[in-house]
Amino acid sequence: MAQSTHQNALPLNSMLMEYRLVSVLGAGGFGITYLARDTNLEKDVAIKEYLPGSVAVRAPDQSVRPTSDAQRDDYKWGLERFIQESRTLAKFGHSNIVRVNRFFESNGTGYMVMDYEDGEALKSYLARNPFPAEPKLKQLLSPLLDGLEKVHAAGFLHRDIKPDNIYVRADGTPVLLDFGAARQTLTSARPKLAPMYTPGFAAPEQYRDPDRLGPWTDVYGTGASMFACLAAFAPQAADARVQEDHLVSAKKIWAGQYSDNILEVIDWCLRLDPLERPQSVFALQKAIRDIPQTKRKISFFGSLKKMLFSEIGA
Repeated sequence: MAQSTHQNALPLNSMLMEYRLVSVLGAGGFGITYLARDTNLEKDVAIKEYLPGSVAVRAPDQSVRPTSDAQRDDYKWGLERFIQESRTLAKFGHSNIVRVNRFFESNGTGYMVMDYEDGEALKSYLARNPFPAEPKLKQLLSPLLDGLEKVHAAGFLHRDIKPDNIYVRADGTPVLLDFGAARQTLTSARPKLAPMYTPGFAAPEQYRDPDRLGPWTDVYGTGASMFACLAAFAPQAADARVQEDHLVSAKKIWAGQYSDNILEVIDWCLRLDPLERPQSVFALQKAIRDIPQTKRKISFFGSLKKMLFSEIGA
């Protein structure tokens, strides 16, 4: 849902090129996303502004500037990655990956112009349609994995897969949004900007071992998102699990309510050791496609009871 404004946002109704800013769609560690109106084509678009809060600030003249001379190189490095990300996403043309139509520089920073998708975040969708049946879960997941495989093939990681970044269009099809954490290619050096991750959905290597990031890192986020679809909350954060793992396996929590196959896939994705997870999206896709169709539906109260007793006994 759009916010009316944000403390670091540009003034609403101001113009960026031919785009009039209407509202703030969201804000994160790497920037701000606006709903804007293309006054030439008379259609809505989403515009992402590069504004990494760890190294930059909004100046009184509305420009974006590094917080100090010492941060200038890091800011420039991040802006170059932002530009690279825009160019890469613009080449995908995949129906389940957010589409980038244009990039331009202004106010000392960069702007990515994307299609505006009519729908809602998976998190909001699940609030209205909790505990999806297994076929629906696979229907939401499979197209996203097709798109994510193309992202990995281009040398990018998403690094922040979670229900907030999975959008469900009005027609029910999913689209993967917000590549703001995709600041490292699969072949680049360690990123200079502060790491960005969401507790519960971030893999353990994102906290302490960035040199081990790979497709399996996004696989962890995918498994955590699947877990959250069933539980209505995120699994235990990976950094805490490394210290003392209290995460009850999906196969134990939802035994008899979903197929063993899908629950085993979730548990596989959530292994703490990166080498013990699916090593590619293709491997994960194959595992999901090999799961036979099931008509089981989840019982919320039965699942909650099982979960509570499992956690008490952990």
